[in-house]
Amino acid sequence: QVQLVESGGGLVQAGGSLRLSCVASGSTSSVNAIGWYRQAPGKERELVASISNWGDTAYRDSAKGRFTISRDNAKNTVYLQMNSLKPEDTAIYYCNAGRRSGTLYASSKYWGQGTQVTVSS
Repeated sequence: QVQLVESGGGLVQAGGSLRLSCVASGSTSSVNAIGWYRQAPGKERELVASISNWGDTAYRDSAKGRFTISRDNAKNTVYLQMNSLKPEDTAIYYCNAGRRSGTLYASSKYWGQGTQVTVSS
């Protein structure tokens, strides 16, 4: 079992920044990557960025150049630094413990509870 706890969401004006954190605990031997997803009201959950255990990163196009995913293995924590935020970034952000193969990320049943990000215009 893997437990994930997100934090760092909030309300920010357009152009602002937030840093989300995802702390992992439990048995992580079955996973080799963490993915950040988001889900806006009425929309499908979408993968924003992922990072493998060896630090390889991948981003959706809308996040490239604005978001940075990183990890601190000593703290079992993955971060999502979000800059130049836009109203369309408003969503609940979730982290997931899954597997990376090349640049492809496969999600697992292990999800955090989510953290709300609201960007005002």
